[in-house]
Amino acid sequence: MTGELRASGVKVHFEGVKAVDGVDLNLCQDEVLGLIGPNGAGKSTLVNALSGFVKTTEGQISVGDHDVTKWPPYRRARHGLTRTFQSVRIFMALSTSENVEAAAVAAGLGRREAKQWAGEVLERMGLASRADVLASALPQGEERKLGVARALATRPHYLLLDEPAAGLNESESEALVTSLREIRQAFGCGLLVIEHDMRVIMSLCDRIQVLDYGKTICNGTPEQVRNDPAVLAAYLGTEEVTLGAEG
Repeated sequence: MTGELRASGVKVHFEGVKAVDGVDLNLCQDEVLGLIGPNGAGKSTLVNALSGFVKTTEGQISVGDHDVTKWPPYRRARHGLTRTFQSVRIFMALSTSENVEAAAVAAGLGRREAKQWAGEVLERMGLASRADVLASALPQGEERKLGVARALATRPHYLLLDEPAAGLNESESEALVTSLREIRQAFGCGLLVIEHDMRVIMSLCDRIQVLDYGKTICNGTPEQVRNDPAVLAAYLGTEEVTLGAEG
């Protein structure tokens, strides 16, 4: 798969509510894109539209040369577009390794290949030493990393992460960021990251797209976004503060 994940003029309206209102977005396979904005800006709705979990009102979504606008989620996943959810979806009664193997088998790998691939994914995510531990026994930081590992087991070209650091403390967030930095090089997939923790966004992302009221108000480097008056006004309610790595 080459090319980009691309959204053109995407709108998602719910009974008159313009949750997403004409958004363009593109993500390359060698890029980490942050998606931020105040609560209700349309971030999760846009990711749901990209991954096929809500229907678009207007617009087009493509993966490489494929128009996937009307494709169901499972078909998009088979063409390299995978996502995680705010609430981690893992099998608590299975081990860490079995969770990743199950995702790999569901993506079409044989049992032996799935087991080998799961080992590689867990190594990259820093979970190899926890392979035989039940998922129910993992601390929250490792549980979050396991959710990402399960998504990676499907061998995505584009991985959409919805608040991967939610509920994590500072050290857990730093460990997650370290693992996510490895993904682009190790797995060759682009990342789209929704996250409220600005330390994660500013340190991880090559580019940041900012939504407000369902529209894009800024799209640029972390430095450009940090100093954009429209972003400061919309995201923080004032133009007199700095959106920095600590904010």
